[in-house]
Amino acid sequence: QVQLVESGGGLVQAGGSLRLSCAASGGIFSSNPMGWYRQAPGKQRELVAVVTRGGSANYADSVKGRFTISRDNAKNTVYLQMNSLKPEDTAVYYCNGQVTRGVGYRVYDLWGQGTQVTVSS
Repeated sequence: QVQLVESGGGLVQAGGSLRLSCAASGGIFSSNPMGWYRQAPGKQRELVAVVTRGGSANYADSVKGRFTISRDNAKNTVYLQMNSLKPEDTAVYYCNGQVTRGVGYRVYDLWGQGTQVTVSS
């Protein structure tokens, strides 16, 4: 089964750091960008950061200078390093991207299962 598997969430105090990981299982990343999104209670899901296959990244204004997205194409894993965390960063974080079993195979647009990040004040 082709899927994205996330890990790394948890509870941290304001000012602390967490690193999220999202790995492709049963397939490999396509050449398209990979992204991290988050959804806080009662709010819409929002884009946090996106990274191209070549490593170029873009960020939401709310996380610029604090979060870093990266990807390891050899490991088919995308990361989100979160520093200087704030209580308003509390949300379920999801990775999103396209995964395939290989050239000529179907490309799946997938979401990870979500990982909870809670930042206490």
